[in-house]
Amino acid sequence: MPSPGYAGLSLWHATAGDPLTPRPALAGDLTADVCVVGAGYTGLWTAYYLASARPDLRIVVVEKEIAGFGASGRNGGWLSALFPRDLGSPALDDAMRASIDEVISVAGAEGIDADIAKGGTVVLARSAAQWERAKADAAHSGAELLDEPAARALLNATGTLGGTWTPDCAAIHPAKLVRGLARAAEARGVTIHESSPVTSIADHVVTTPGGSVAADVVVRATEGYTATLPGFERDVIPVYSLVIATAPLPASVWAEIGLGRRETFSDYRNLIVYGQRTADDRLVFGGRGAPYHFGSRIAPENDRDPRVFASLYATLVEMFPVLRGTRVTHAWGGALGIPRDWCASVGLDRASGLAWAGGYVGDGVTTTNLAGRTLRDLILGTPSALTVLPWVDHRSPRWEPEPLRWLGVNAGLRAMTLADTEERITGRPSVLARLMAPLLGGH
Repeated sequence: MPSPGYAGLSLWHATAGDPLTPRPALAGDLTADVCVVGAGYTGLWTAYYLASARPDLRIVVVEKEIAGFGASGRNGGWLSALFPRDLGSPALDDAMRASIDEVISVAGAEGIDADIAKGGTVVLARSAAQWERAKADAAHSGAELLDEPAARALLNATGTLGGTWTPDCAAIHPAKLVRGLARAAEARGVTIHESSPVTSIADHVVTTPGGSVAADVVVRATEGYTATLPGFERDVIPVYSLVIATAPLPASVWAEIGLGRRETFSDYRNLIVYGQRTADDRLVFGGRGAPYHFGSRIAPENDRDPRVFASLYATLVEMFPVLRGTRVTHAWGGALGIPRDWCASVGLDRASGLAWAGGYVGDGVTTTNLAGRTLRDLILGTPSALTVLPWVDHRSPRWEPEPLRWLGVNAGLRAMTLADTEERITGRPSVLARLMAPLLGGH
């Protein structure tokens, strides 16, 4: 049985088929070639690819909790080609699409059964304003534009006018993937120390209460938890995304809803929602809306917000009335990392030996794999097509000090909710959303 504390983090942890027992903590000082801080997707992919390329390297991963404790084990389970900001780079777009198949390939080769189904993504347009965004998105991204019958054939939500579909996404069980990846890295000689909170990162040294690791390269793979590290408080802020999961649904309900290929789904509203059909026929549905907490505070109580959970359930029933009265068996949340310009980055500072990747803004399941392979090439000094992609060595500006940060971020989150209300009233694309776009990573 899973550890009761960690099994309660999410549906995914509860059904990972893993005892979730912490590995031994760091006890004493070590020397390594590479020390990775954080045992989520970014850190584990980096360790895995480094160890695969160079079995002689001494690679140590240190983690405050257990592998997959954070967003890597709690996300919505979209293995998609979405990058958090459009950098206008066909090479990056191609690399993201290739990364989906890379993850699927590694999972197969390593015997990681992560309930993967590459059914693509359907995004519905359920208002006139959303339909305008769908058409623009299809013209820009190359996604297939769906008329109403075609959209409803994939996902039969109320008010559907049409939508888009792209093949570039797979539904996954995120905790099964990250826990399997940890085992695969260990099998290649990587040492993972859990229950080892990092108290500081300095040039070539990582310090924990149980000891320190001196390394030629230190990889910061801390994503939404970055602000807890001294010196990094304003680099990336934690914003919470919350999720609910229904009990397994009968075939008759799925015949009404759709998602026959386990497509992931969303719609073109301003305040993001996302969903998937799980391998055991649950509907998992999440979205933004939880507030940013003053001082980038991260606490277990932030993972659960009854108001947001109620809103998610109401939205789900509004979209799919057949679900009225359906039991929610799991509700959870977690912190994702947002840089000031909403642009993910990956890089290595040779002078300090500090490498990093993150700022995925909730689009990290695939991007972390690309980051791991890119960090492998940067650390090994191997020029490649990955090391010249435009997100490499990108430097985001730092967030404003408090209380400006708290005021601005929460104003932005509130604005997206109001923008959807504005569109329902006017039937036109939101003026408020257009005004807020530059502050939220848009154009």
